[in-house]
Amino acid sequence: MSAGGAFGGARGSSPVPPEKGVFPLDHLRQCDVEKKEYLSCLKSSGHQSKRCHPFAKVYLQCRMAKNLMARQDLTELGFRNEGDLEISGQENTESMAN
Repeated sequence: MSAGGAFGGARGSSPVPPEKGVFPLDHLRQCDVEKKEYLSCLKSSGHQSKRCHPFAKVYLQCRMAKNLMARQDLTELGFRNEGDLEISGQENTESMAN
C-alpha cells in the first residue's frame, strides 16, 4: 500500500503558504462594491483595462486594507503615482490632437 495521503500527498508534511499572487477569496464580500465597479467599468469600456485602472487601484487598496492580500506598494503592481498618470494622460491627449 501507498504511504501517501489523500490525492497522493505525503502524510505529515507541513502546509505550504500560497505563492505570491494567490490570495483568499472575499467570502464575506468586504470589497464587493469595489469589485462590481471595476467589472462594470470593464464591460462598459469593451474590456480595455487601461481605462479602468482607477477602479482596479481602489479594489486592490480595499483588499489590502481588509487583509485579503498582502500589503504592497501599488507601483510594484503596475500603477503609477497620481502625478505620473496625469502627465501621461496629457501626453496621450496631445499626441491624439497632432
